[in-house]
Amino acid sequence: MFKQKEPDHTGGDWGFTMERTMKRMKTDCTGMDRKLADLLLDPAAVPAKVHAHVAECERCSRELTELRATLDILDSWKGPEPSAYFLTRLDARMREERQAEPEGWFARLRARMAYGPSMHLRPLAAMALTVALLVGGGTYLGVTDWDRQAPPPGQTAVVNDLENLDSNAQLLDQLENISSNNDDGVQE
Repeated sequence: MFKQKEPDHTGGDWGFTMERTMKRMKTDCTGMDRKLADLLLDPAAVPAKVHAHVAECERCSRELTELRATLDILDSWKGPEPSAYFLTRLDARMREERQAEPEGWFARLRARMAYGPSMHLRPLAAMALTVALLVGGGTYLGVTDWDRQAPPPGQTAVVNDLENLDSNAQLLDQLENISSNNDDGVQE
């Protein structure tokens, strides 16, 4: 099926490998969608393998032709021009909305935030956020520290560790006494 070419002086079989790769590319069109878009937009940047594949592959050449037709249609399309009085009408409607009386307190607050000057509300919003963070953080610390007992004042960690070791030593002495009493009682 394939003609094996003579190896070159380096001992490699580059020609045979290239022919096999081209044959596989002819039948394998995976990843060609992106390459077709590149071929359509910038043909000089696309490798020669892609050009050869498109020239020999019916499906890819048909896809490229359809993409070209689509771009030609998009290039010929003219968008509608906006009305000459569009901005004037928009300004008038915005003015009417600003002057209309909101129906409830929430609507008034929303209208003030959306349409009114909000420079005087920024410090109030920052202060409210700060208070909310302080109250929330204090509440979190108060809730999470309930089960932790504070060490007695004036007692350091070293003294506390020594007291724990001393109580452990006393416990071990008591367990040894009980054990030796049981051993003495069994031997009798």
